[in-house]
Amino acid sequence: MIDAPAHAGDTRSPFAKLPVTAIAAGLFGVLMALSGRYGYHRDELYFRMLGEQPALGYFDTPPLTPMIAKLSIALFGDNVVALRVAPALIVAVTVVLVALSCRELGGSRGAQVLTAVGIACSSMTLISGHMLLTLTPDLALWAAAILFLLKAIRVDPRWWLAVGAVVGVATYNRQLIAMLVISVGVGILVVGPRSVLRLRWLWLGGLLGLVLALPNLYYQLTHDWPQLQMATALDVDEGGDNRIMFGPLQFGLLGPPLAVIAIVGLVWLWRRRDLRFFVIAYPVACALTLYSGGRPDYVVGLLMLLYAAGCVPTATWMTTGWRRFLVVAGVVLTAAVSVPLGLPVLPVSALDDLPIGDLNETAIESIGWERFAKQIDDATEGISAADRVHTIVLAENYGQAGAVDRWQRELDLPPVYSGHNELWWRGAPPEDVTVVITATDSPRVRAAFESCVERGTVDDGVGSWNEEQGKPILECRHPVRPWADLWPELRHYS
Repeated sequence: MIDAPAHAGDTRSPFAKLPVTAIAAGLFGVLMALSGRYGYHRDELYFRMLGEQPALGYFDTPPLTPMIAKLSIALFGDNVVALRVAPALIVAVTVVLVALSCRELGGSRGAQVLTAVGIACSSMTLISGHMLLTLTPDLALWAAAILFLLKAIRVDPRWWLAVGAVVGVATYNRQLIAMLVISVGVGILVVGPRSVLRLRWLWLGGLLGLVLALPNLYYQLTHDWPQLQMATALDVDEGGDNRIMFGPLQFGLLGPPLAVIAIVGLVWLWRRRDLRFFVIAYPVACALTLYSGGRPDYVVGLLMLLYAAGCVPTATWMTTGWRRFLVVAGVVLTAAVSVPLGLPVLPVSALDDLPIGDLNETAIESIGWERFAKQIDDATEGISAADRVHTIVLAENYGQAGAVDRWQRELDLPPVYSGHNELWWRGAPPEDVTVVITATDSPRVRAAFESCVERGTVDDGVGSWNEEQGKPILECRHPVRPWADLWPELRHYS
């Protein structure tokens, strides 16, 4: 299976006649058709809000994803569908890039299409293609960097310039691209080909990447390395759970049937002396992620490569009817699980009846944000006109803040402030603010005011169990100390 020629059996493959571009276009069409269901995810509301004030960087995220949000709104309008054009397009491009990596590995047409079909129907692609997350641009950036790396190793060393360019650009989305550089570097040092380290094109590519990344690095340096502070906060907040789920989700991101093909790819790459460094790079990246308490999806770019590599011998292996049936059944099974898990194809009520929220928290965090903003509006009805000019909404987190900001003009909501992540750095409320509407169960917030009265309870209307459900909506009056003194106590990162 592993040693057969790449072209063997290709004409008999059930995938050989499907063009990769058609698969990518079909994925884009499906994602856009479902883009308006459920609603904004809390991260999308946050990126929309950050994009309103363009900056070189933000405390908890580099500028690329917020800028994508801003550009999407400028081009297509201020609505949830507009924000989801870019993610759908990005993952469609990712499908093509990973299929091209398969071709670069010597994969036949059937192998390339098997790669495209598998990537297109995996849960990681559907989730990140349905909504604007920081993971979304990373998929395409990592796929491009790996494709160009393959070309630099196997075709022309001048492709190292392209690798450096992509790495430099990727730092404006997340600094995680450094993990790819480190893990690949370790792999090359351990198993080769070490001869590439003597190539001037590699070092020129590295220099190009550094030059492109310099403004982002300057922001980090002059702001006390906020990404490291956020990484520490995330490790404390979620690191334990991430470590526990890391192993199972390595299979879940692709789907177990496709993960088997990725394991085949791991073995196949090890037998290629010029490419076995990837076999070292993957566990190194996993170890770095586990050490930092990062999410399992941090290594998804290398997972896609392993799957693409596995498709090369798998397509060759599919020479008999039962073998073809086995592979096709695996892809169909993956799609049957991934589609309802990763896309909003089921009614919202199903989120309570099925364990979708346990496996994909982005689904439940896409419910009820407009209703939340209206409930905040209801809580302001009893505030007099004289007090209204001294009233703000104090959002407990960036999701709440993003929702209030999104519907602020439509509902005539008070200005919104928050001590969460980047929003704390935007500054404290004016000292003349005496009335606060906030949705929180935090005793610390209650203690910051002379009085707090409940004006309602957050209810998304469908009973789902997202982060906000059931929180009391409070009207608090008269801060116990000046806002300048209270504001440091209200700062929190997560």
